[in-house]
Amino acid sequence: MALDYAVIAAYVLGMVGMGWWGMRRATSKSEYLVAGRRLGFAMYSGTMSAVVLGGASTIGGVGLGYKFGISGAWMVFSIGLGILLLSALFARRIVRLKVYTVSEMLDLRYGGNSSAISGVVMWGYTLMLTVTSTIAYSTIFNVLFGFDKWIGVVIGGSIVVLYSVLGGMWSITLTDIVQFIVKTVGILFLLLPIALFQAGGFDGIQQRLNDPAVFDVGTIGIDTIITYLLIYVFGLLIGQDIWQRVFTAKSPKVATWGGITSGLYCLVYAVAGALIGTAGKALYPNIANKDEAFATIVENLLPTGVRGLVLAAALAAMMSTSSGALIASATVASNDIWPRLFGKRVAARDENHDEVRSNRIFTLVLGIVAIGIAVALNDVIAALTVAYNILVGGLLVAIIGGLVWKRGTRAGAMASMAVGSLTAITFMVIDGVLANTPIYYSLAASFVVYVGVSLVTPPTEASVLRVWESRVAGESAEKELVKS
Repeated sequence: MALDYAVIAAYVLGMVGMGWWGMRRATSKSEYLVAGRRLGFAMYSGTMSAVVLGGASTIGGVGLGYKFGISGAWMVFSIGLGILLLSALFARRIVRLKVYTVSEMLDLRYGGNSSAISGVVMWGYTLMLTVTSTIAYSTIFNVLFGFDKWIGVVIGGSIVVLYSVLGGMWSITLTDIVQFIVKTVGILFLLLPIALFQAGGFDGIQQRLNDPAVFDVGTIGIDTIITYLLIYVFGLLIGQDIWQRVFTAKSPKVATWGGITSGLYCLVYAVAGALIGTAGKALYPNIANKDEAFATIVENLLPTGVRGLVLAAALAAMMSTSSGALIASATVASNDIWPRLFGKRVAARDENHDEVRSNRIFTLVLGIVAIGIAVALNDVIAALTVAYNILVGGLLVAIIGGLVWKRGTRAGAMASMAVGSLTAITFMVIDGVLANTPIYYSLAASFVVYVGVSLVTPPTEASVLRVWESRVAGESAEKELVKS
């Protein structure tokens, strides 16, 4: 295990070092929050892939493959489809808006202050997304050192908080590129072929399990597949953590084609995770908890050194999503919530320096909060489902409606956000977190309210729509957003 420890230690030190280096570049609000809006194709595609494929996609994806066979790929597959759809349909106009948050987009589109509700919902979503990846650290540190869950969560979470606070989006982007490479090598090029080989290939898996359903894509159930598609495809269209990565692209073309490349990568990753879990089921059929399948496979199947690299790959997946969600949560808190609670932003002689410092404080505080919540929670998939149910049920209709329907109004958007969020929460309480009804009923209620209220209220003012259309076309942008 000494070599495994050395590999993990080198990886962790590298992440902290990149955080320190990124701090030198994060000298303005724009650099800290959106990497100066100047990522090229390779960096953009890599960082987008890293942020969406986290602990739930890796640990959870393998666990679903262990339980349901190849059909377990549907959760991560839906994430890939969401990235493809976002990149093909909306990425160009999102880049041209030159904003920092989804809520700012809503204010720009509908006029007035539409971000009171959306900011709170988006903040809750991004915070819970941070928590889900932070929870997953414990499985890796348990395999390596036998640590209790809370110790692993604190150690992993502290590393992410440290490099995120130091350099913001620049540190996160640099670490994401390394994490993308590490998990591509570790998961796709090492663990997948080794697991399949040890299980005897597809024929060996079939013989060991003697279950024809193991390679049936529908085993997980049509209701679950539909729910995954609704939650993750739609969730990826509107999440602050994803939009914030889109904001980093240096051009609409980069956002479109870099995102499409990332989406295709996610589809491959989905199938790989499910196959690793399926092979693990054939080799180790008595694992009680499916979320322990990944760690068990790695611990028992891989030689020293290789095991360390694959565990580093798992840490990479968790840290990339956790850091991206953390910076998104801090951005929403500092831009959309704090100013509404305490009035206008506090001015300072050096505005850029003050805003960078302020965002670092928000990142630090929310990172500590996320670590505390992660210590108290256990189920990664359930926590992620709560976050996506509220996000999609509450915000999807208002955001997509604003992008595609000119008749949508601010009153309609705010009413749909309130009703959708409350409906999602209500049915999670009544039917359970993992039930399908919360997303079905919240989307339906949100859509009906959005259309109905928009039609009975006065249309959005022409002056507001003119500014919106100008920004979407890339013809103008607020000077402070360009300069900051």
